[in-house]
Amino acid sequence: MNNYQTPLRDIDFTLFELFDYAEHCRTIGHAALDRELTKAFYGEAARFAEQVLAPLSAVGDEQGCQLRDGKVITPTGFKEAYQQYCAAGWPTLSRSSAYGGQGLPQSLGVILSEILGTPNWAWGMYAGLSQGAMHTIETHGTEAQKQQYLPALISGHWTGTMCLTEAQAGSDLGLLGTRAELQPDGSYHITGTKIFISSGDHDLADNIVHIVLARLPGAPAGTKGISLFVVPKILIADDGSLAAANAVSCGALERKMGIHGNATCVLNFDGAKGWLLGEVNKGLNHMFTFMNLARIGSALHGLAHAELGYQKSRHYARERLQMRSATGVKNPADPADPIIVHPDIRRMLLTQKSLVEGIRMLCYYANINMDVSQHSSDSIEREKATDLLSLLTPIVKAFSTEAGFESANLALQCLGGHGYIREWGLEQNLRDCRIATLYEGTTGIQALDLLGRKVIGSGGKTLSPLVDEITALCRSCAGNEQLAAHVAQLATLSQEWQQISVYIAEQAERNPDEIGAAAVDYLMYSGYLVLAFLWLKAQKTALEQLAQPVSDPGFYRAKLATADFYFARILPRTISLVRAIESGADNLMILSSDEF
Repeated sequence: MNNYQTPLRDIDFTLFELFDYAEHCRTIGHAALDRELTKAFYGEAARFAEQVLAPLSAVGDEQGCQLRDGKVITPTGFKEAYQQYCAAGWPTLSRSSAYGGQGLPQSLGVILSEILGTPNWAWGMYAGLSQGAMHTIETHGTEAQKQQYLPALISGHWTGTMCLTEAQAGSDLGLLGTRAELQPDGSYHITGTKIFISSGDHDLADNIVHIVLARLPGAPAGTKGISLFVVPKILIADDGSLAAANAVSCGALERKMGIHGNATCVLNFDGAKGWLLGEVNKGLNHMFTFMNLARIGSALHGLAHAELGYQKSRHYARERLQMRSATGVKNPADPADPIIVHPDIRRMLLTQKSLVEGIRMLCYYANINMDVSQHSSDSIEREKATDLLSLLTPIVKAFSTEAGFESANLALQCLGGHGYIREWGLEQNLRDCRIATLYEGTTGIQALDLLGRKVIGSGGKTLSPLVDEITALCRSCAGNEQLAAHVAQLATLSQEWQQISVYIAEQAERNPDEIGAAAVDYLMYSGYLVLAFLWLKAQKTALEQLAQPVSDPGFYRAKLATADFYFARILPRTISLVRAIESGADNLMILSSDEF
């Protein structure tokens, strides 16, 4: 069942009404990027997403990718869709004009990823990972490397990948064993096997540029001895044309739960020719340029499947007739009422709506701070945005994917048994969504980064930029009786958040396991808090719009009601999270390994 429609109205609200994107663009040097132009741009992207990409989602799921004679073949229609994507100039959007890009804000490109990825995430990953490869080369490459790789990547003629994971290493990259050996011509021979490489091989583009972590002989042990390399699938001649195949091959395609249309590869590097990207032994630091962008992408993965599931379950709930309303017949012309009249269906739909729209606000909030951190001419604003983005990134990645999966699961539940049947698309949506909490560092890894490194590691200083914004919002709502209860709720939680942070740090001095024991609960608390901040901001914005003549007052009234639902029924989850944190690590460690 394909009835997907790009949520352009909510995208427009979030960008231009909630975050004043036109003013944001003006302050970072893009004054021409106004609301009308942006809406026209996204409208065209929506047409492509709905008409071309959405129908290919089920095709990709059913066919999957095939490995034939060492070559990966993508599902029917994927290659043609990619060619249309390139012909329209989409991959050039937010890349440097010095190498063929349009030079527009990074945030604009990230939102494009949401629009194109939501109806068909498996396809969208081919394009999305290329953006990370470009960003990494542009940030850390030599001018010669930029000239060699960026024009073809920006045009879409080549794509890119991120090659970190190895069978024995997983998230502990200090254990990776891929070797890099310097050659007389200044290149390196890269030898090793990488697993779980999304878009690792395919037939969409002429070449694939792999960004690879490897270790030089005699390098320090652990993560301090890792370097970063650029390794093309096909070598490049001096004149820029493609030459011989490099010694990198797809050894197998992973058999996966979901996203079947994307090729997840085992890649073998058998002395493949590569070139150092950035400084020796600084590879992990450099790769975070790619990973942090990919973490925002993973957050969009959670948003995409939450949105897709919500649309399908909402449509079904409006049409499906079953039982009568407890408060009286609502649909007398038919033998039963639509299930959307029943409180439990509304509970599931409103949970989805509050999470979908909340996650969108959260992702866009991070994107805008990313723009400011990269392009603001005000050094103070740039530093503030950098600090805020550092705190937000693990929250955005982990909370958005966890909440996105919850929402996708509720969407299936709304359909009852029909949700479990393939033809409705909800079971595929749930399968495709499941990987999001694992990508780019699992929820547990993100939680440790947030609590252990960002918060406790800084002595709590990283909380200050967000706490300041929450405080400023609460002050701006002072005197508004309609918002008073939510302002009080948010202000109290902001204080509690700071107190919990101190409490965990004190407990960890006694027992270091307290950080790991509290981390995921702490991250989820942080996510619910940030969404409360954004929902209050949205409610304030909606009230301001309703104070003047508007063409769609129902849209704003829905925002107010959804915010009320969030504060009443979702935000109280923080209470149980605090109780779990306060219970400590001992109840997790009491059993011996043999007693499990």
